[in-house]
Amino acid sequence: LTQLPFSLTGAQRRVLDEIGADLAREVPMLRLVQGDVGSGKTVVAAMAALSAIAGDCQAAMMAPTEILAEQHYRTFRAWLEPLGIEVAWLSGKLKGKARLDTKAAILDGRARMVVGTHALFQGDVHFQRLGLAIVDEQHRFGVHQRLALREKGEAGGLTPHQLVMTATPIPRTLAMSAYADLDVSVIDELPPGRTPVKTVVVPDERRPDVVARIRHACAEGRQAYWVCTLIEESEALQCQAAEATHIELGEALPELAIGLVHGRMKAAEKAAVMDAFKAGELDLLVATTVIEVGVDVPNASLMIIENPERLGLSQLHQLRGRVGRGSTESFCVLLYHGPLSAHSRQRLGVMRETTDGFRIARRTWSCAAPARCWAPARRGSPR
Repeated sequence: LTQLPFSLTGAQRRVLDEIGADLAREVPMLRLVQGDVGSGKTVVAAMAALSAIAGDCQAAMMAPTEILAEQHYRTFRAWLEPLGIEVAWLSGKLKGKARLDTKAAILDGRARMVVGTHALFQGDVHFQRLGLAIVDEQHRFGVHQRLALREKGEAGGLTPHQLVMTATPIPRTLAMSAYADLDVSVIDELPPGRTPVKTVVVPDERRPDVVARIRHACAEGRQAYWVCTLIEESEALQCQAAEATHIELGEALPELAIGLVHGRMKAAEKAAVMDAFKAGELDLLVATTVIEVGVDVPNASLMIIENPERLGLSQLHQLRGRVGRGSTESFCVLLYHGPLSAHSRQRLGVMRETTDGFRIARRTWSCAAPARCWAPARRGSPR
């Protein structure tokens, strides 16, 4: 704690006390940490991992995207390696000798902390003594995926503690808390200096005004995101939309340095663009929803989300959380294509009214009753 460049909030300390009490019990922990975007869940996870490692166990943290997992890997290395703790990284794109060496370090216990994506629970990955399984953005994983990570510990003779984290608990999670012994901790306090993001809902006819707003924000030294979405379940089409928007904005804003990132780029290419944006070398980042989680750029104070009516509330809240990470007043513009259905209008109204992830989760809950959480007939159509 003394090595951290910041102080923990009272809410973080309270949640750490609750986790510590769980870890001291003889039964495995199953706890959800709910905290809004930017509330400091990662450092809570790191402290929990340290407790497990101090008990001669390994800890694993699983994230849904490579961008987020790699950011966690860098963060955990910066915090834990000065303490002599080896941190390993494992993803589906890690190949050849590097992958074999990483799996060997996990198996023989040299890697005390392991960070990765879905690759962590694949059949060829074996832990020596997994004592704590952390799942970040748990709403992005299925129940069986989370159980698969726990089973990695059981294969080594332990039933690992489980810590799952989210900013927007989905209805299934809320039902689990009622019926499946899932304890809940809430980080209800933002770090000092954070300001809530103001959200506005704007029709596509005002697109030139939105472009002018980007020009003004960047002229003042701030940075912005433009997020492209498509209703079709096609990553290729979504990437094409992002590429077309990148060209369009480049023509409209020739004075700005504009980057592009999407899911079809190689990991190294994505990392290079994200690093350039974080370093302030880019004014505007055009992206698909690949940036939904895991991007931390305090200087970014403006986000435009195109076609927000096509996204769920949890995804919109996560995207909005990419701004408002510094002390500058931040804005999120929901640029919709009309006409909106009554349901879509109501959902966008929720985004405009609140930045509270739990309130947004309750709104999602009202759209899908707990009895239907596992049913195939789920609502969510933009029609």
